[in-house]
Amino acid sequence: MNVTITPKPLEGTITPPPSKSQAHRALLAAALSGGVSLLSGLAQSQDIAATLSCLRALGTGVEEAGPGALRIHGLGCSIPQAGPFPVFDCGESGSTLRFLIPVALVAAGGGRFTGRGRLLERPQGPYFALFEEKGVSYERTGDFLTVQGRLTPGTYALPGDVSSQFVTGLLYALPLLEGDSELVLTTPLESRGYVDMTLDVLRKFGIRVEETASGFRVPGNQAFQARDLTIEADWSQAAFWYAANFLDGEIDIQGLDHDSAQGDRRIALDYWTLARPGEVELDVSQCPDLVPPLAAIAAGRSGVTRLTHAARLRMKESDRLTAVADVLTALGAEVTEGPDSLTLTGRDTLPGGAVVDSHNDHRIAMMAAVAALACEAPVTVTGAECVAKSYPNFWEDYEKLGGELTRSGG
Repeated sequence: MNVTITPKPLEGTITPPPSKSQAHRALLAAALSGGVSLLSGLAQSQDIAATLSCLRALGTGVEEAGPGALRIHGLGCSIPQAGPFPVFDCGESGSTLRFLIPVALVAAGGGRFTGRGRLLERPQGPYFALFEEKGVSYERTGDFLTVQGRLTPGTYALPGDVSSQFVTGLLYALPLLEGDSELVLTTPLESRGYVDMTLDVLRKFGIRVEETASGFRVPGNQAFQARDLTIEADWSQAAFWYAANFLDGEIDIQGLDHDSAQGDRRIALDYWTLARPGEVELDVSQCPDLVPPLAAIAAGRSGVTRLTHAARLRMKESDRLTAVADVLTALGAEVTEGPDSLTLTGRDTLPGGAVVDSHNDHRIAMMAAVAALACEAPVTVTGAECVAKSYPNFWEDYEKLGGELTRSGG
């Protein structure tokens, strides 16, 4: 589907969708519990559908419980094995894949993982290094990654600057082992906010993790405890409406928890930092998902903005650094792409009048939609349906706020 946007300021009231990141974590914790949990406020994005599919493959019971609510029947404290060597279709969800790999080893002795797009190209090296040390076999054949073996208590050393998702996956699996384990970070932890969210959800479901100078100590022989939970509104998605406000919008963004463990709540602070004219440098190593909305803001602010320590964005749904630069440059912005950075020199308005590719990346499509608000001529976004990965109602919400757009191409 293509969407053509006629630039027009947005105004009105919006509540961002539920947090995809918190939902992944809550669903997994509920699935590993010894009872029934009611999770409310869920949104059926493609990534969440992928996690639910994998949890069903693991043997989890999932029952509809009303609009946006699911009753999750946990696997039980003994974590019985799933059927013979389950197949896990992770779609395009990096969280689903990386969270489930160690959990599947504990619960089912492994499994065959598959996905779409660039998913299996994304780095798995930290796990593979651990598996070689622990005697776990793995093999990539065609569209499948096969992992087989058992995790045992002990020391697990991995880098903290590749993806926090590896840390989260182990923090879910290690408490279920028969003895205590240490998770040692060999490099500084990036995207710390996502690990904080993991620790918060683990606490809610009765799991103890102790932070140490080098990482985390995880006591073994623990059991996840079922509980009811309402998923918070998503700060990552709210960031696009913050960007729209910066570009002359008047949107009342509601439903956000300003004390949330979500690291992307930082957008509220960055918004005011960027409101000051002049040169600004933002280290985005702890909030990589904010780069697209921050770049949209930077394209329309007075001054030079540098977004640094962003190399990990090259292995997202797209090479997100190149995609951001390509789209904003096509709209008339001045963007310089570095190996791990973007430098943008803002201008009051952008020419627009361009057709831009979403790169099959939900955050790039939403960035293009917001950046179009600063343009003088209409902007067409191709592959606009990719927003369904995380924010299925994005275009409908855009229209509710007064956005003028037309759809074409199915």
